[in-house]
Amino acid sequence: MKKFEEKKFNIPALKGISAKAIEEHLKLYAGYVNNLNLIHEIVENKDNPEYARREAYRRQGFEFGGMRNHEYYFSHFEGGPKPLSPESALAKKIVEWTGTTEFFIEIFKNLATTRGVGWAILGYDKNSDRLIQYWVDEQHLGHLPGVSIILALDMWEHSYVADYQPSGKKNYVEDFFQNLNWENVEGNFVSATK
Repeated sequence: MKKFEEKKFNIPALKGISAKAIEEHLKLYAGYVNNLNLIHEIVENKDNPEYARREAYRRQGFEFGGMRNHEYYFSHFEGGPKPLSPESALAKKIVEWTGTTEFFIEIFKNLATTRGVGWAILGYDKNSDRLIQYWVDEQHLGHLPGVSIILALDMWEHSYVADYQPSGKKNYVEDFFQNLNWENVEGNFVSATK
């Protein structure tokens, strides 16, 4: 059985988000990878009871979503903060959709402060050639079929409470954008449009 592998990220010092918070957050990510591999061990072993295999499959979406969502999230910090080039394909698509990049960031921040645990996502739907932002509950409930993730912001408390306290959610979102490497986000968009 081929196993899923934990990716390594080169994350520089971040504004507002401590190295300790990132270290602990990466441990949670590793747990998703390990749990996903365990699920596959269970379902691929014909000696396991059918009930156990079905239950493992039921859990797969949560663990897989946790793994992939975090891979997008951590990749946004690699290379340090870089602005979105107004000449980039992504910036042009954002302006086509919302009128300005500033308005897009405003509505995305609004989405990110939705009550509950989950993810604020910007995706690209190749079939309709449009950007779509959406909320994912937990790690898996609400992903849109066929929509490629471009930008993923973790809004579970574990991503911000150690540095910001529960009342600091908005500050965390502001700092996320201060630390964001838009070139990496642009790379996700270019890959999704191919």
